[in-house]
Amino acid sequence: MLAACGLSSIDDLFSHIPGELRLGRELEIPEGMSEMELVAEMRRLAGRNRHVDDLVCFAGGGAYDHYVPAVVWAMAGRSELYTSYTPYQPELSQGVLQSLFEYQSMMCALTGLEVSNASLYDGPTALVEAVHMATGATGRGRVLVSGSVDPRYAETLRTYGAGEHFSVEVFSFPYGRGGLDLRGKDVAAVVVQHPDYYGLLEPAAELFRSAREARARAIQIFDPMSLGILAPPAALGADIAVGEGQPLGNHLNYGGPYLGIIAARPQDLRRMPGRIVGETVDVQGRRGYVLTLQAREQHIRRERATSNICTNQTLMAVAATVYLAWLGPRGLEELGRQCLAKAHYAAERISDLTGAELLFPGEFFKEFAVRVDRPVRAQQRLLEAGFLVGPPVGEEGLLVSVTERRAREEIDRLAKAFGEAIA
Repeated sequence: MLAACGLSSIDDLFSHIPGELRLGRELEIPEGMSEMELVAEMRRLAGRNRHVDDLVCFAGGGAYDHYVPAVVWAMAGRSELYTSYTPYQPELSQGVLQSLFEYQSMMCALTGLEVSNASLYDGPTALVEAVHMATGATGRGRVLVSGSVDPRYAETLRTYGAGEHFSVEVFSFPYGRGGLDLRGKDVAAVVVQHPDYYGLLEPAAELFRSAREARARAIQIFDPMSLGILAPPAALGADIAVGEGQPLGNHLNYGGPYLGIIAARPQDLRRMPGRIVGETVDVQGRRGYVLTLQAREQHIRRERATSNICTNQTLMAVAATVYLAWLGPRGLEELGRQCLAKAHYAAERISDLTGAELLFPGEFFKEFAVRVDRPVRAQQRLLEAGFLVGPPVGEEGLLVSVTERRAREEIDRLAKAFGEAIA
């Protein structure tokens, strides 16, 4: 291979790299292990983890302990789905293509928007993709982001903005409420999380009305589990909706893999990144499924593609499809009502404690912030008592999330442990 390249050594491959940038020594990589030794070492490392099922989980902040029915991974774990990725060859991939078409249809039904793709990498990068769509549509470079958006979403957006020439400006409301004046501002998009990072219900319709008046794209970050009881993004006036799909049949998995949801109106169809599955017919008139509008994608257009960061999470999207089919519209509504009722019961019990109060007033869905002194210490004490709570909200408090999995008895025990943790 070196001879074919006209080189004499491996080092010649790196001759263009200045010497001061090279390591100058061997990498400190330990000697290899036998298979038996390696398995033992991996088991030892894995044994240091504490699984969420060993605790009572009231943690939130973007990843949630919802129940995953056995049917989800019994189906998604089948070899023909488990090993799939991008189905570029439709003649070999009708099963997974149909699954992804159903996924897209479900995302459109959930959000009320007309177009969805076959999933993205995760929630934060889905927001980046939505902003790409907005800046491309408007030709503008200013993005206004609500101060109550998940900090990780905002930080991811800033990271990409630094290299892609759009600016991120955070606007804040008193307690997450208020108005927005966009007159005279060259704004590409307004980003609102509803419910927000603190669990509160934002005045999204009011904010999106301001965005429309300024001819900016209205982007909503949403929780899919809330849409059984809350108005969908389209009804609130969103042009693009993004979210984290982890609650839809995916376990917490120590932080991933998850999947990013994106849906939009037809006006942005050709700017949407990633795989889009369409329904068609073959030469005999039989229904079939194909990847469509592929000239948008990086495997064809390369540097001129709509996105060069997008990937898809086919397996996670298949799991989400099975989960939503199992749950159904009435099940999603019942799940939402249970989360709402249990979260409010927990908030009442905790806010009755001496030294604890809700950090923000206002309506919330399944998550709320509690003001406590020394929240990190309180979180550690709760962990020692068998409760996973958090993350901390700065130096002011802790987030508490309550899903349908939590029983009344567990909430009562949490309240008791909470009182002891902050005493």
